[in-house]
Amino acid sequence: MHQDIIPLYAADIQDQLKKQFAYLSGGRGGDGCPVITFPDYPAFSEIPEKEFQNVLTYLTSIPSLRDAGIGFILVIDRRQDKWTSVKASILRIAASFPGNLQLVLVLRPAGFFHRALSDIAFRFNKDELKMKVPIIMLGSVSELQGYIDKTQLTEDLGGTLDYCHNRWLSRRTAIEGFAQKVKQTAQILQSFGTELAETELPNDVQSTSSLLATHTEKKDKMKEDIRVAVEQGSDILGSITKPVTENPDYKLNQDQLDNQTTVERLLAQLHETETAFDEFWMKHQQKLEQCLRLRNFEQNFREVKTALDIVSERLSAFTDVGNSRSHVEHILKDLANFKEKSDETVTKAKMLASERDAFIQSNHYAVDSIIPKCSELHHLCDAFTTETERRRKLLNKSLELHDLLEKSMKWCDEGIYLLASQPVDKCQSQDGAESALQEIERFLDTGAGNKIKELNKIHEEYAHILNEDLKMHVQKVFQKQESMEEMFQKRQVSLKKLAAKQTRPVQPVAPRPEAFVKSPCTSPGLQRENVSNSESSALRRVNYRKGKSEMTELHQSRGGSTMDDEENLAVLRQHVMNELIETERAYVEELLCVLEGYAAEMDNPLMAHLISPELQNKKDILFGNMEEIYHFHNRIFLRELETYVEYPELVGRCFLDQMEDFQIYEKYCQNKPRSESLWRQFSDSVFFQECQRKLDHKLSLDSYLLKPVQRITKYQLLLKEMLKYSKNCEGAEDLQEALTSILGILKAVNDSMHQIAITGYDGNLNELGKLLMQGSFNVWTDHKKGHTKVKDLARFKPMQRHLFLHEKAVLFCKKREENGEGYEKAPSYSYKHSLNMAAVGITENVKGDAKKFEIWYNAREEVYIVQAPTPEVKATWVNEIRKVLTSQLQACREASQHRTLEQTQSLPLPLPASSCASPSRNHIRNTKKTEEKKADLTSLEGCGTTVAPKYPEKGKGWAKPSHSLDASEENDGWSSAEEALNSSDAEEEGGGGGAGEMKLTPGKYTVVTDYDKGVSEEFTMKSGDLVQLIREGEDGLWFVKNLSSGREAWIPANNLLMLIGNSKSAQSLSSSESGTASSNLSTSSSCSDSCNVSSTSFSDIKG
Repeated sequence: MHQDIIPLYAADIQDQLKKQFAYLSGGRGGDGCPVITFPDYPAFSEIPEKEFQNVLTYLTSIPSLRDAGIGFILVIDRRQDKWTSVKASILRIAASFPGNLQLVLVLRPAGFFHRALSDIAFRFNKDELKMKVPIIMLGSVSELQGYIDKTQLTEDLGGTLDYCHNRWLSRRTAIEGFAQKVKQTAQILQSFGTELAETELPNDVQSTSSLLATHTEKKDKMKEDIRVAVEQGSDILGSITKPVTENPDYKLNQDQLDNQTTVERLLAQLHETETAFDEFWMKHQQKLEQCLRLRNFEQNFREVKTALDIVSERLSAFTDVGNSRSHVEHILKDLANFKEKSDETVTKAKMLASERDAFIQSNHYAVDSIIPKCSELHHLCDAFTTETERRRKLLNKSLELHDLLEKSMKWCDEGIYLLASQPVDKCQSQDGAESALQEIERFLDTGAGNKIKELNKIHEEYAHILNEDLKMHVQKVFQKQESMEEMFQKRQVSLKKLAAKQTRPVQPVAPRPEAFVKSPCTSPGLQRENVSNSESSALRRVNYRKGKSEMTELHQSRGGSTMDDEENLAVLRQHVMNELIETERAYVEELLCVLEGYAAEMDNPLMAHLISPELQNKKDILFGNMEEIYHFHNRIFLRELETYVEYPELVGRCFLDQMEDFQIYEKYCQNKPRSESLWRQFSDSVFFQECQRKLDHKLSLDSYLLKPVQRITKYQLLLKEMLKYSKNCEGAEDLQEALTSILGILKAVNDSMHQIAITGYDGNLNELGKLLMQGSFNVWTDHKKGHTKVKDLARFKPMQRHLFLHEKAVLFCKKREENGEGYEKAPSYSYKHSLNMAAVGITENVKGDAKKFEIWYNAREEVYIVQAPTPEVKATWVNEIRKVLTSQLQACREASQHRTLEQTQSLPLPLPASSCASPSRNHIRNTKKTEEKKADLTSLEGCGTTVAPKYPEKGKGWAKPSHSLDASEENDGWSSAEEALNSSDAEEEGGGGGAGEMKLTPGKYTVVTDYDKGVSEEFTMKSGDLVQLIREGEDGLWFVKNLSSGREAWIPANNLLMLIGNSKSAQSLSSSESGTASSNLSTSSSCSDSCNVSSTSFSDIKG
């Protein structure tokens, strides 16, 4: 079986070679045969066969194939050995020698006996020792030199050959190691080259860069290995030639020459391999670098292409040509800023496209795919630049049109002002009329460069920018111009008539208002016909009926005065409307500027490095719901306002239609303190400074964050102005209602700002219902329960409390000091206690102070005397509390009535069907008499009949509505305390809970106030009438007869309490009762009787 011969290396059998039982000295025979010497080695027979075979095989492999083919000469030195050993050595060598043998020279033992024995034994054993080559037994070294030249023999054999076994072994190891290194290097380079050739080029920059770096690193390592190998071979070659270098006469033996040749050949092979690899690497590196450049180009192309698509898409959004000059200027500024920002992208795209020539010059392998991309970039850049310029020209054209329109409108306004400013009395004279005519003619001469001359030419010249809105705007301006010119023509006609007459001037007389019919203002789609003079008809563009054909000069004078007043008001209304719309547009633009220039930039990855980590994800805190506000004004409110531009007096309807949407400002204002605090922390941020620089704003962001607060307060001022000039117009009521609603929103915003400052309240404030009122008061406590000294002290020392009135509770808080800056200066309110409105009653008047009223709880177990800053504030609070209590009582009664109707059949009232009228706004609710009876809810003002209440027991307490003789007109005589309030503690002075009650008894009484609000058209009572209470009927009704008129009717008991007041009955009222009644009549009105609602405290009272 054939087996591959594995070559041996000196390094592998180094230990075996070191034994030196055989060596190749480098000597040669006469015909160049290599000489292998077997020196005297006592333990020759003990050498393992494997080692012996390895050494002989290795030594025979060293000479060249040519020299080895001639055959080896073996010199066996056994001069110190025995014949037996010689025989064994010869036999072993003959059996194991792997190469060709030419001659075997044996130096026999030197001893006489062993020499003689060897001669005899050799003769007798010649056939046994027979080998393929002759064996010559030599007796001395000199005989040996007869076969091999002395110069080819080592010193131990009497020769002169320089041989050191250790040096030979080290050199052989080095040469073979170098040969292996060269071989391995060649193999590695070949494998690396194959790897490079088979590598697929990546499709992205990162992978290509990584591959190039990896291959370059491997190449550098290969080059380093080659350098080390070359250095190693050079060192070996130097060591071989060193003797020659040191002694030029030195002759290298054949082995040394072979070694020199081998090393030189290996070095040449290494250089050739390195050169081939370098050439291959240059091509591979160029390909990788071209690939990387291509991938960079493709990546940059994609990025630039995407950026160009984005800027082109944004450019396509610049479709608006503007609705005013300021709007167009803002769009032009935005376009310029946009172009400035886009120039970087366009420049980058052009630079990338310019790389086309460089790719072509470098003979790039992918130039066919690069050229189309470069052409595409050039096309996109040119298209973007062209479109930008086109948009700019359109906007400049729009600006030119708006300039023309504004000039025309300004000219019209100046003309209207001129007509309004001409004094009527001076125009009655001939000189005055002529002067006015000249003034009008001079003004009309200025119209050449200001007015629109031909509408068709405008449409033709600006056709490419005229959208429907702009066409409508142009039409309105042109109509306004025509109307103004028509007004001037009619004024000229009137003045020419006055100038032509040679009559004495008419003394102007101020017209009486009732002598003329006021013409209402026009509304969208509505025109009314009224009597007026010709100039008023032209000014207001309303189709009035023609007046009498013959008017006197006096009538003309008076009519002209009225006309001028109306003209002036119309001009003022239009100016307020113009200010409203222009400021609204500016406001919308400012909001958009903030949202795009600041808020959107917080999400821009390119700006992320400028934003501190603490500011990230805080956009909602900083800007609140500004985006919601912007969308409301931009999409809805501004557009609605613009529809009223020609009808400013009706703009109140626009506010009322959108009033609910204005509630979004409450959320913005509630967030404002947090926004202010965040701004103060980061106002010096580089991000905000960069945004402000890009926007070219002179003011910082906080000024713009204040805009919504300023805007919502501005509306009420504009509405007041509009209302002032629209008193006699059709939309005056809507303007007043809109003004009231806006003020209500401002109040709600202000209240909510205070509400969010409440601290220490454990529950949810939202569960208390809507916040109705809030304000600071002096409060005294006067409770039935508690230490007497504490009560006395409480009467004289008030507490400063801030009250918050909700639908379901009233909160008592203590105002804390104001600290901080800006919005942080707002006070905070420390919660103290609260009262459930279901168990609250009020006494509207406290004797001795018109600013005080009482809030009491649980049938006056807890009494709080509240002093308002002014009587007006007190009246407002009392009215609001009254509404809450009344609405709660009504809800309870309705629930009770519903249950009663389900259980029993209601009893009919002893009244005619026509006795009830429709309810008015202010209702007075009364409790039911019994649960089995149906309660009939009516109001004092709107219904003449009601179910008379029965007074509750003491301690059950929500104050029922009754009427006080001391009540103010605004409060409509309301009082809801349990008893007459002559001091801070009525129970102590009155001596009992029922001291203040007044019970009706049959008898005669004098009416103290008029009564004609229901019952029937026939039955009325006037102040001073004498009435008789005949009997008490069902459901708290009294049968009453008016002795003055003789009429009779059923009247509710609580109405009678107000009507008869402190009037005495001859049969029933005592002096003490009368005094109590005249002071203050009140009843308890807890809803616990009708709704089973517990009258316990809403929360424990805390100090």
